[in-house]
Amino acid sequence: MFPMKKILLDLLDDRSTMYAMDKRDARSEIITAGIHLFAVQGFNGTGLDAVLKKAGVPKGSFYYYFENKEDFGLAVIDRFAERYDRRLASALTEPDLSPLDRIRRHLEGALERFEHANCSKGCLIGNLSQEMADLNERFRHRLEEVFTGWQNRFAVCLGEAQARGEIAGDLDPEATAEFLLSGWEGALLRAKVMKSPRPLREFLRILFDRVLKPGPHGNADQI
Repeated sequence: MFPMKKILLDLLDDRSTMYAMDKRDARSEIITAGIHLFAVQGFNGTGLDAVLKKAGVPKGSFYYYFENKEDFGLAVIDRFAERYDRRLASALTEPDLSPLDRIRRHLEGALERFEHANCSKGCLIGNLSQEMADLNERFRHRLEEVFTGWQNRFAVCLGEAQARGEIAGDLDPEATAEFLLSGWEGALLRAKVMKSPRPLREFLRILFDRVLKPGPHGNADQI
């Protein structure tokens, strides 16, 4: 191959790679902007112009990456759920903590972040569930999948806590995980309305003082 021809081909390969990277980055920036804006304004309250302005992407670019706003909204849910699921998986499998301490630290960390955000935003998945579950079946189905995935992770951790004698043997880990997730999301909604972390703190107090405690023959030190 002539040297000049090889140079031209290399340049074209480099440009193709850079173009592909630019496409991925632009799509990612649009989704990230959607996460931030949906958390504050909701899905229906967020216009595409605001998303593209925040992302710093030209207006004509949106439909190159997404078929419509619904497709974009589902991509936002997927990105948020993927990131949060990684965080949850890491928190609930921390080997240096007992199962209950993993759950407690995870929820207390979420409470601290909520307070730091001036008791606003809350959970994006919870927010979109309240807004979209009755309006869009694709959203409802995807949001339920996300919640079910989180519930399953809590159930596994609670099952481990039960095996160690940290919680009563007659508790159903799956049902308890559903109660935990539903109670937390409900307390989060109430805390947003009150602009106060008190509902979350009360939920945690009752959860750990009354629900997640050893049975009469429990042994929290059991391995």
